[in-house]
Amino acid sequence: MKKSIYTLAALGLITGSMLTGCSSPSQKVEDAQNKVSEANNDLAKANDAYLQDIATFKATADNKIAANDKSIAEFRNRIKDQKKEASAECQKKIDALDLKNSDMRKQLDDYKAQGKDKWEKFKTEFGQSMDDLGKSFKDLGNN
Repeated sequence: MKKSIYTLAALGLITGSMLTGCSSPSQKVEDAQNKVSEANNDLAKANDAYLQDIATFKATADNKIAANDKSIAEFRNRIKDQKKEASAECQKKIDALDLKNSDMRKQLDDYKAQGKDKWEKFKTEFGQSMDDLGKSFKDLGNN
């Protein structure tokens, strides 16, 4: 009698755990579809954030480049009143800065979204170049 009670109890536990542990194939498919849908939403949000970061950075850099253009025009007006020797030297420095500024604008305009890793590298290198260009403008302004 004890054996049959233990056997029935064990059989009941096994059957109960099998019924609660197994889900139907349609439930598994539905769960997988939900996970895929969530992953796609997360990917879309991340991609939107990435593209927004690019647009924001480009707008900020474009404003800096425009400010550099304005500074170049101001420097050109200032050297008109200087002696020819000093004016020629300053003109060469201004032309070099103008070329660097134009190159920075072209580099910014030519950048296409190529992945987050490449974007981070571009942003770091471009930012450093912009900082160096800004220092050059300050140095020219002090002279």
